Amino acid sequence: MALTVKECLELQLLEVEMLLSMFPKRGEFSLDAAAVPGIQRYLGNAAGALPPQLEYRIALQVGEAKVKVELQVLLPHTYPQVAPQLFARSDALHRQQQLQLNTHLASHISSLDPGDLCVCEAVQWLKDNSLTFLGNSKGSSECAPREVRVKEILHRMWIYSHHIYRQELRKKIFDSAKKLNLTGFCLTGKPGVICVEGLQEHCEEFWRVIRYPNWKHISCKHVENVETEGSIDNLHLFHSFEDLQFQAHGDYGLRNDYHMDLGQFLEFLKQHQSGHIFQILFGVEGKLSDN
Repeated sequence: MALTVKECLELQLLEVEMLLSMFPKRGEFSLDAAAVPGIQRYLGNAAGALPPQLEYRIALQVGEAKVKVELQVLLPHTYPQVAPQLFARSDALHRQQQLQLNTHLASHISSLDPGDLCVCEAVQWLKDNSLTFLGNSKGSSECAPREVRVKEILHRMWIYSHHIYRQELRKKIFDSAKKLNLTGFCLTGKPGVICVEGLQEHCEEFWRVIRYPNWKHISCKHVENVETEGSIDNLHLFHSFEDLQFQAHGDYGLRNDYHMDLGQFLEFLKQHQSGHIFQILFGVEGKLSDN
């Protein structure tokens, strides 16, 4: 029988209680302090707006060497009726190993009975199976020549927002890009534009992190994939993650509501072989102003 959103959220809170009892030490279970109270308020008044999706991280230590593996969890409002978004990462894993680990984890979760809580099951699976993928780093030398020929893909996302002003939001953008080793830029002001490029899973993780429910009027306008048989390092259009700010139009004094000079932005895009993106972002063909 289908569960209501309220019933799903109640089950999510029960699972959080179980996980907190499993991981009581500081740093093992990371959850926004306002997340649970927000859900509890909704459960007390289900006629109100839905709370933000429940999101948390679990730090695991695997094997005798206590290798650190982190499980990132994002729960749709209708979980456990629909599958959770899970992503495992470890500094001890190469990109291909991490991809294999998450592929097998997703396959295992999809094999479980639909409608069952499964984050605890995912934790146990990682404890039992992560070493298999970690161990591949030493025993993969025989496969190395074949892996060198595997095609690599650079993923590039162009994200548009009505505006980007707030310092805490900008900090989150820059911190996430740095953590995920992404290059690109963030254009502050109105409109706001973000470009990130790097590994696909890292770009998608960045998009998931910054697109929290309170950010309205944000969308991923365009995605580019560039394939190579060599290193993707040579495919980057940007060599770092830049803080992009241009002179605003008009004199707005102390007001924060200013429009960026899109002519300067178009020139910047053309300098980085991306002039075609202007029309995709704004719906009009860009023209440089005559100087």
